Amino acid sequence: MKQVIVAVFAHPDDEAFGPGGTLAQFSLENDVYIICITGGEAGKNSLAQTESKLSHIRKNELLASAKILGVKKVFFLGFEDGSLSNNLYHKIASKVEKKLTFLKPDIVITFEQGGISGHLDHIAAHMITTFVVKNLTKKPQLWYYFAPENRRALPNDYFIYFPKAPAQSHADIVINTTAVWATKKLAMLAHKSQAHDAQRILNVIEKLPKNEYFIFFKG
Repeated sequence: MKQVIVAVFAHPDDEAFGPGGTLAQFSLENDVYIICITGGEAGKNSLAQTESKLSHIRKNELLASAKILGVKKVFFLGFEDGSLSNNLYHKIASKVEKKLTFLKPDIVITFEQGGISGHLDHIAAHMITTFVVKNLTKKPQLWYYFAPENRRALPNDYFIYFPKAPAQSHADIVINTTAVWATKKLAMLAHKSQAHDAQRILNVIEKLPKNEYFIFFKG
């Protein structure tokens, strides 16, 4: 039976650099959607010259990535990159709730509680999505994507603090994405303004088994 899967992430590129293989695999037989909370305008830009605002570039890159992954539609919530602080949590939650109530997902995917890298926007996406799913009348499964320590491609000066990554053994489900690896890689490379991050991540994960790891919400 066809399912509805919704991924809730903070920035354009989170979908491809994160569980892109799983999204591509799900989209072969199911309806997959992405909710993107911000426009990614605070990110570094790898493009040498551009006349467009970074948020415009990154939104278009996400649309290109989503098309490659087979995603049916992307919903942009319009919040500013780096601004996901306490005073916005309920506004963001309200928008996420409206989308999830409309889409009626069977599975919702977001970050684990450490946000993979400790990025505060990622952590906010985790907390907000958990809050919303817990309060939905029709509760979907909630999957937290995580990257075990050997798969985290983080430079030493990336953030002040990197939360300890869950061990592979903590995964409730491991999705082997070998069959769609080429698709995931194309989706990652569609984020041309973030080529610095894409290449750093690829340098680590290309030599590893093409697995993606998830913990189920059990609350």
